Amino acid sequence: MACKISDSVFLCLGPCQRRIKSQRIATHSPTASISHLKWDNLLLKGISHRKGIIRLRRNKVIQAVAVPVRPSSADSAENRKQLAEEYGFRQIGEPLPDNVTLKDVIDTLPKKVFEIDDVKAWTSVMISVTSYALGIFMISKAPWYLLPLAWAWTGTAITGFFVIGHDCAHKSFSKNKLVEDIVGTLAFLPLIYPYEPWRFKHDRHHAKTNMLQEDTAWHPVWEQEFETSPFLRIAIMFGYGPFRPWMSIAHWLIWHFDVNKFRPNEVKRVKISLACVFAFMAVGWPLIIYKTGIVGWIKFWLMPWLGYHFWMSTFTMVHHTAPHIPFKHSDEWNAAQAQLNGTVHCDYPRWIEILCHDINVHIPHHVSSRIPSYNLRAAHRSIQENWGPYLNEATWNWRLMKTIMTMCHVYNEEQNYIAFDELAPEEASPITFLKRVMPDYA
Repeated sequence: MACKISDSVFLCLGPCQRRIKSQRIATHSPTASISHLKWDNLLLKGISHRKGIIRLRRNKVIQAVAVPVRPSSADSAENRKQLAEEYGFRQIGEPLPDNVTLKDVIDTLPKKVFEIDDVKAWTSVMISVTSYALGIFMISKAPWYLLPLAWAWTGTAITGFFVIGHDCAHKSFSKNKLVEDIVGTLAFLPLIYPYEPWRFKHDRHHAKTNMLQEDTAWHPVWEQEFETSPFLRIAIMFGYGPFRPWMSIAHWLIWHFDVNKFRPNEVKRVKISLACVFAFMAVGWPLIIYKTGIVGWIKFWLMPWLGYHFWMSTFTMVHHTAPHIPFKHSDEWNAAQAQLNGTVHCDYPRWIEILCHDINVHIPHHVSSRIPSYNLRAAHRSIQENWGPYLNEATWNWRLMKTIMTMCHVYNEEQNYIAFDELAPEEASPITFLKRVMPDYA
């Protein structure tokens, strides 16, 4: 019996942080025997960490005893059920076979889910405008002790504006593309979100979902980054811990206002969007302050805006983050696995689903972003019928949030994530605080 390992091994030290490929030994004998293994590209241990790429190559013949190995139960239904209960999921999907393509999944969807309906599209606009106007009215009339409820409603309502702009960016709002650009830009203005920069970056998120480095929505913390300095380490722990439900604010600032982050053919549209946002701020904010004062600006704009970012951050991390959902390097990435198997369907209270136009029916949206938001539920029912065993599904709950906020931190190829308090237990007080105070019920 011969066993051979011939995968190339690369070690990248520094910011690129490439992975070390795991080696798989293929045996051709069910019985124990003595065999020779030829190791190509054997990784040497004990190399000091330096920036750069080091290619290590050595051939060595060794003796090994091959013994029959029982199949791992890691992907068994019982194990997935246990993990689902531990993580706060209803179901953890079984691994999608490697030979399934994204086109295979798309081909099972009914054609009608891709159809644009102008009446339904504009109805969603009316729902958002009406619910937002109601929220502003509630803020103006509510006594101080009811203001948090008014802010929660208004922040959720204005999240609906984002979803409308989101449909426009994916060309699933109207058959008229100029209408989509206008509506998308206007919908994003109250959020101080430049439409075109967001659209360009978001398209890459869909093309590279859960791909390390390339996904523009977010990715795990690199261990080298975490170990850079004590100050940065504490800042990262607070950001990915207690402040994680508002981390989209940092993403908003970093990704969308620097024209140098965009391709030359995108810059013109980026500048137009930025001009619209700055004009809105230059006119809208002074008007609010003139009519209501600084306190009014906080009440009527800032607090609902923070409510929007709570949902923006929460939705984003729940959609693609769990201890069992991996981020992968580009040469290992599989589109069908990332979009179907690596996206989470999460049910929220019905009023949130209505105001946010079903954006959390998220698996069909990642299977095809051309599906309008009002058709996502029909598409999800079809996916459940055809691909149900492979889906990750949850109902929004404390245990789910606690799992993400206290476990899903630093990238690790073998475990997917390592928690901050495993790497730096003496400094991880933000994480131990969350573990202590967050409820654990699902």
